[in-house]
Amino acid sequence: MYSKEETQRLKREFWVDFAEKYPRKWVLYDTKIKDFSFKFYVDNKKAQVLIDIEHRSDDKRKIYFEKLESLRNVLEDDFVKDLVFEKDFVLENGKTISRIWVEKNGVSISNRKYWDEIFGFFNEKMHAVEMFYLEYGDYIRDLKINT
Repeated sequence: MYSKEETQRLKREFWVDFAEKYPRKWVLYDTKIKDFSFKFYVDNKKAQVLIDIEHRSDDKRKIYFEKLESLRNVLEDDFVKDLVFEKDFVLENGKTISRIWVEKNGVSISNRKYWDEIFGFFNEKMHAVEMFYLEYGDYIRDLKINT
């Protein structure tokens, strides 16, 4: 078991190594939609690439989610397979967001032997999400378009 300091150091090393192996600027929070972001997540059981919709307005959050849901076949057929769509995902703090994600199970941030596998997963899946967003972002951003 790692101490809190060791865990923080290991996480820092993980992200530094990832940035060195894949030195590029990710879209992440620069989607041009308030509270709509792409995220990396990893713990001691899994790695995930996430699309989080955290808009304060439930109506707008649901519209953005429904737009992505309307593109689900395109997203899964052409970009990322095995996505999970959850319109009302509850975070640990009790906040309800919409989340779409893909995950890789059986990997751990605490075990360096998995790092390259996680890095490859992050790079492949996030790149695919970004390519999808590059192609369909105008439609997703435009709330005036009827779904």
